[in-house]
Amino acid sequence: MEAAVVSNPQLTIQDSVLRLTRGDITELEVDAFVFYAMPNLALGSGFGGMVTVRGGASIQKELDEIAPVADLEAVVSSAGKLAAEYIIHAVGPKFREDDIEAKLHTTMENALLRAEEKGIKTLAFPAMGAGYYGVPAPLSATVMLAALESHLSGETGLEEVTICVLDNTQFKAFEAAINAASKAASTTASNAASAALS
Repeated sequence: MEAAVVSNPQLTIQDSVLRLTRGDITELEVDAFVFYAMPNLALGSGFGGMVTVRGGASIQKELDEIAPVADLEAVVSSAGKLAAEYIIHAVGPKFREDDIEAKLHTTMENALLRAEEKGIKTLAFPAMGAGYYGVPAPLSATVMLAALESHLSGETGLEEVTICVLDNTQFKAFEAAINAASKAASTTASNAASAALS
């Protein structure tokens, strides 16, 4: 019996495409990807350790010269031997902080601004704050989608944004958020068309 094929949802916002996929963000062929960083920019173990192993020690060396970074800010480093050219290190909030939604939205905006400053056309985000930092996946998905829709609806050089998640729980949360955004966009377009005909 063949396994069911899971389609990766996507959403078109103005001239940009927003995609959802599951996998290893460090292996994506994009101009840059975002790393949810600590203020001291230490890559550490886990996902950060993977960045160091695959990208090389030069990334951490570069970060040591930049650190520290203020909360909610984002900085750019090279990506060493990885497929991407840049890594955007964004220092976001941790779960149970006050005003977590507003803080995460600001972190997203700053990461997107750094991408625009570098002329990045293809960018990948992880599920920001979900996992190690304890931000619930549905909250991360809602805030990220709102920030991305707002940014991509304006003037942008970004052509493709990929949200690359680690597991099925994250995938389902982001899939629901993208489907809701897609449905809302269809309703708005339908209402506009009806208004134009009346």
